[in-house]
Amino acid sequence: MVNLSLEYGFLIPIFSLLAFVVLILAGRRMGRYASWISIGAIAASFIFSLFAFISVVNGESINKGYEWLRLGDFSLKFGWLIDPLTSMMLLIVTFIGMLIQIYSVGYMHNDHKFSRFFAYMSLFTFSMLGLVLSNNYVQIYMFWELVGLCSYLLISFWFEKTPAANAGKKAFITTRIGDVGLFLGILTLFFSIGTLDFGEVSERLRTLHGNSGMLTIAAVLIFCGAIGKSAQFPLHVWLPDAMEGPTPVSALIHAATMVAAGVYLVARSFVIFHAYPGSLVVVAYIGTITAFMAATIALVANDIKRVLAYSTISQLGYMMMGLGVGGYTAGSFHLMTHAFFKALLFLGAGSVIHGTHTQDIRDMGGLGRKMKVTAITFILASLSISGFPGFSGFWSKDEILLEAFHSDIPGHLFIFCVGTFTAFLTSFYMFRLCFLAFFGKQRGNIHPHESPKVMTVPLVILSVFAVFVGLPGSPIMGNWFSHFIHFEGSHVEPSAFVMGLSIFVSLAGIFMAWAMYVKRVKPLEEFIARRLSLVYNILLNKYWFDELYDFAIIKPFMRLTHVSFRFDQKIIDGFVNRTAYTMVILSRIKRWIDVYIVDGMVNGVAWVTKTSGEVLKLTQTGLVQNYALVIFMGVVVIVILKLM
Repeated sequence: MVNLSLEYGFLIPIFSLLAFVVLILAGRRMGRYASWISIGAIAASFIFSLFAFISVVNGESINKGYEWLRLGDFSLKFGWLIDPLTSMMLLIVTFIGMLIQIYSVGYMHNDHKFSRFFAYMSLFTFSMLGLVLSNNYVQIYMFWELVGLCSYLLISFWFEKTPAANAGKKAFITTRIGDVGLFLGILTLFFSIGTLDFGEVSERLRTLHGNSGMLTIAAVLIFCGAIGKSAQFPLHVWLPDAMEGPTPVSALIHAATMVAAGVYLVARSFVIFHAYPGSLVVVAYIGTITAFMAATIALVANDIKRVLAYSTISQLGYMMMGLGVGGYTAGSFHLMTHAFFKALLFLGAGSVIHGTHTQDIRDMGGLGRKMKVTAITFILASLSISGFPGFSGFWSKDEILLEAFHSDIPGHLFIFCVGTFTAFLTSFYMFRLCFLAFFGKQRGNIHPHESPKVMTVPLVILSVFAVFVGLPGSPIMGNWFSHFIHFEGSHVEPSAFVMGLSIFVSLAGIFMAWAMYVKRVKPLEEFIARRLSLVYNILLNKYWFDELYDFAIIKPFMRLTHVSFRFDQKIIDGFVNRTAYTMVILSRIKRWIDVYIVDGMVNGVAWVTKTSGEVLKLTQTGLVQNYALVIFMGVVVIVILKLM
């Protein structure tokens, strides 16, 4: 018998939907109490998710749906699927989302749109939970688009600022490009195997023979959706600009919702990718390129949130790389650990901004003395993302490198080497950020102070998970996570060489950052600006992707729209206007003819008739003597005429 926590799993997102409805209708009248509704809703979702997770750990699962549409023999059912992958994501979204919303109470306390912010956060949570629970591709696509809408609403939350409004539009439009690929992929998959239910897809792929070309294309197109949502090369450009939204939004997007959706989609569709390895090669190389490219840009970024944004892009690339080399467990594991330490990093960055009113790390320095809780928790998260031995990021990164090292896809050793070097870069740029912000002397004209407890308590809680959440996937606990979220052939045995190399590059990155930014041997920026000025300019300008898209896509489309507008204005509208003008002239001529010719003739005959009647009326007096006079005069006239 299925546990009630699974049977009523559909309730998990409903709480946040109800919170959204209440807040959007009556939130203004609630004032600061509006946050209680949103936090209470996600807390209820977390409790349900926790019970569902326990049920799944005990070996239970559910895939339940109800018919929504029937087309011939095809029945489309909407429902919910709760299995190990789903239960893990439910916990991540609800727990981290709950902490972020608690943190937001302090961060957004002076904002005049306080209740609207929490309404949007509730809608975002509902959308992501609905996406995670979906049991078929049509349903997941619907929630996928709703997640995109919520990201637009939250990224451009401060739409009064032009950069925020532009960032929201950029994110919405860029991700729509990938969504077109996802839509085409879903159609291709349906016409190839005749079903879109996740369970049925797995069953039919086991017995399907042939049609590998179409299914490989379907997998790659589905991955296009993940490229957009998870900011993979070349559609990564929207994520750094998304920093214009409130910092809690950045934390939610980067840790538990939008960007995690792309990785989740690939993991959920892994049975297709695994069956057609050609698609995995695409995933692996796109992920590898993304991880390396974003890490190099983060080396020279000076905005604290943008450093973390490029860090997220790089880590998402890492997850895709792990999935692409066949590491279903490794990619999913890093998705989980990353959610905790990246949420902590962004909330820590928000605390720094709240306490200093600046985002430029060059204006900071010495914050560790005035913001001890923020500094300690931020450094713990940095150690985790850097793969410091024993921290959660170490175990998940090591497993990805291990999968790449043992993979049999083409060029797997190249991927392993790039991944290892990227791990070194990650360690370096994260501690460049830490040393510049929290160590040394204060450089800018700032007055730092610690954030209130409503902001620091979530930091402390997240720091515990950032350190220890990786243990279930480590050899210390017998790789429990790998067995829990197991996919056949997705786990390889530990390697002392890979682990040793991973530890070395992590420590080397931290040491180099310490040497350059604490001992001041020679800061990286100064070194590459003098010795490698071209490389420095490339990184500082983010490989000119924005400029390239502006030149190759945006400006041509703007010119095309301008030409189309002029064509519409001059040709289409001109023709319509000239036709209208001609008709007006013709109607005026017709009116003149009607008034002066047609009506004139009719009116003239009437006037003559009337006038004649008026004249003849004068002869009809009714007096006999008048008639006699007329007769006499007539006789006289006749006589005269005769005589003439």
